[in-house]
Amino acid sequence: MSSYKHLFQRSIAAAPDRLHFAAHSHHLWPDASFVGHHAAWQDAARLADRKWDRVMGEIWPAAQAHVAAELGLPDPATVMFAGNTHDLILRIVSAREERPLRILASDGEFHSFRRQAQRWIESGRIGLETVARGPDFDARFVAAARGGEHDLIFVSQVMFETGAVLDAATLADLAALARPDGPWVVVDGYHGFMAIETDLSAVADRVFYLAGGYKYAMAGEGVAVLHCPPGFGPRPEITGWYAEFADLEAPPPGRIGYAADAMRFMGSTFDPSGLYRFVAVRDMLADEGLSTGVINAHVTPLREQLLASLPDTPLASAELLNPGGDPRARFLALRAPQAADWKQKLMEQDIVTDVRGDVLRIGFGLYHDARDVERLVGVLHDLGDA
Repeated sequence: MSSYKHLFQRSIAAAPDRLHFAAHSHHLWPDASFVGHHAAWQDAARLADRKWDRVMGEIWPAAQAHVAAELGLPDPATVMFAGNTHDLILRIVSAREERPLRILASDGEFHSFRRQAQRWIESGRIGLETVARGPDFDARFVAAARGGEHDLIFVSQVMFETGAVLDAATLADLAALARPDGPWVVVDGYHGFMAIETDLSAVADRVFYLAGGYKYAMAGEGVAVLHCPPGFGPRPEITGWYAEFADLEAPPPGRIGYAADAMRFMGSTFDPSGLYRFVAVRDMLADEGLSTGVINAHVTPLREQLLASLPDTPLASAELLNPGGDPRARFLALRAPQAADWKQKLMEQDIVTDVRGDVLRIGFGLYHDARDVERLVGVLHDLGDA
């Protein structure tokens, strides 16, 4: 089996005894991200005020092009960036005038949506209907979307806790409901972006898609991604001065103008270093011939290797929440009362996993090989019942 550890020499050398099986959480940074981060500093020192000409004239469009290529988007101009997806959720909701805004979501959305939604419910800003995770989720969610009167439909491409994957046909069914005047369909792709081959070309004109660099994009924090369909949300209430840089639609007297493309969702001055890292990593992957499909072909045998070994370990008693299907998340989700204890015992051996509630998550990345799985299995054998 091929090994790609040479692409991560700095991260591996920084903690050579660590075994990091949390690529689904904080993905190790490849060496290319160091090059990108250094370039951001050098441009700031070399260009000073004029660095923004390079950021917005070269780095930003390069990042847009990479996102468009990854997602099959017909127009890179529908892509913009922010510091985190929570910021993007705020701007999307601010572009709707309904009070309360009627939202449909699953009961398993990530905290960037969950916590904010709970606070909005308290303030009366939104009304929220949720569909429970579990068997036949896709069919039940589509039925609720079709049967309800919702202004916004929010759902994860990959559930962060269980690893359940939204079917492409389900996304198409939801997209068919979307209209500029509502409902809007927002897909949280954070655990799917660059982990699952995703082609939005058929629905790009009807769905929003959120993602970020912290996980499988390998670029770290500070580079959240938004694809916004043309004509949806022309005037977000939460807005910054970058939203009026170019292509302004002529506003009537007394109203501010907005860009017609994705820049309409922009905020204000931001840290561009994440974009530099993202572009550097994507350029490296292209040079190495490492598409998302190729990376999955590397990861899949490692996941199967671990799955084949689990029956001989204490983890055999756990419920595997994402046993199969195609596509699959890049992490295993194992539910058991001992999950937190297992995670702690692994950490004591310098093996990094993570826990969400009573679910132990073990994730795979490009920097793993078969020897890493062998070492993990050896430690799992010695866990004992916690």
